[in-house]
Amino acid sequence: MSLFVSPISCFRLVNRKPLAQKSFNVVNYGAKGDSNTDDSNAFLKAWQEVCGSTQGTPTLIIPGGKKFMLQPSSFQGPCKSSTVKVMMMGTIIAPQSSGKWKWDSRDDDAWISFSHIKGLIISGEGTFDGQGASWWKNYNDHGRPTALQFLGCDNLKLGPLRHIDSPKNHISIVDCNGALISHLHIIAPENSPNTDGIDISRSTNIIIEHSTISTGDDCIAINSGSKFINITAINCGPGHGISVGSLGKDGKYATVEEVHVSHSIFTGTENGARIKTWTAGTGYARKITYEDITLIKVNNPIIIDQHYDALESVSDSVRKGVKVSDVTFRGFRGTANEKDAIELNCARIGCTNIVLENINIAGLGGEKPSASCNNVQGSCSSCNPNVPCFH
Repeated sequence: MSLFVSPISCFRLVNRKPLAQKSFNVVNYGAKGDSNTDDSNAFLKAWQEVCGSTQGTPTLIIPGGKKFMLQPSSFQGPCKSSTVKVMMMGTIIAPQSSGKWKWDSRDDDAWISFSHIKGLIISGEGTFDGQGASWWKNYNDHGRPTALQFLGCDNLKLGPLRHIDSPKNHISIVDCNGALISHLHIIAPENSPNTDGIDISRSTNIIIEHSTISTGDDCIAINSGSKFINITAINCGPGHGISVGSLGKDGKYATVEEVHVSHSIFTGTENGARIKTWTAGTGYARKITYEDITLIKVNNPIIIDQHYDALESVSDSVRKGVKVSDVTFRGFRGTANEKDAIELNCARIGCTNIVLENINIAGLGGEKPSASCNNVQGSCSSCNPNVPCFH
């Protein structure tokens, strides 16, 4: 057998390029996943390589069967690749607000933040656990953070994922253009304060679909600067329903338009379809449709509240109002817990072109529900209960 190796062969061996890496497992960067070790630095080191990679679809791997404890962490872009993926198969847990593994800082607005990353995909049916119980004990603690924030992440895809027990709202979508959010399961106790499922602000072209949200506040809240929001096939409850607003707090100018909510079920919620504004604010909420909605023991199935600050001291001189117009409630059916099933409580600025069609809401125990309205212009077709303003 000859042991001779040609110079050309040696040249090829020496100069062969290493295979490009496109998957980055956090364990390979020192993450333990034992639920006790702070794995934040390992995650951030892995992220730097993911964000800097141009090979295929760079992917951050969070393996299953482990619980990774992270202090508040920010995963920042922009990244070099047009698409970046996080394969979330394990569990990420937050530190508690006090105790051995308490938060390093109480000044963080969010526990986990992704910012300015285009084409971000997070999926894998893993779990974000915000461990919010230790925060909920102090309801007035305004330092409670959002669990998961997306800031300026265009063309975002999120889900399937599980998200439990955020200190405050579970997911914030801020300054994003284009997002598909689907197959989420968001859970927090009914009495947990301000634990909204998904909050949307200053964002456009957002789709939320095929998800179950059971929390202590709004299942989904659509806030100022948002438009072209499509929400469908949501199981909401317990919670406070799917809300537009609140809008106009502290006299601010606020806008929301082109919102469509459909094919959804509200079970045991405080509200169903709700629009809420502050009298001192200005701006508008318009072109909003809720349709094909099933109600199961909902306290307030349909509500427009332009006096959301009713408990606040606001002088008449600053009462202006966020204009509410071109709103349709269509195809509601089911049961209401409270007698006042429809409440259209508009301020002096009034609500215009409010349309109700094919509404069939029954009371519990044979009680017939009612409707109330104030300063509203619109129409009601095939409505049970009837809306007195429209007759």
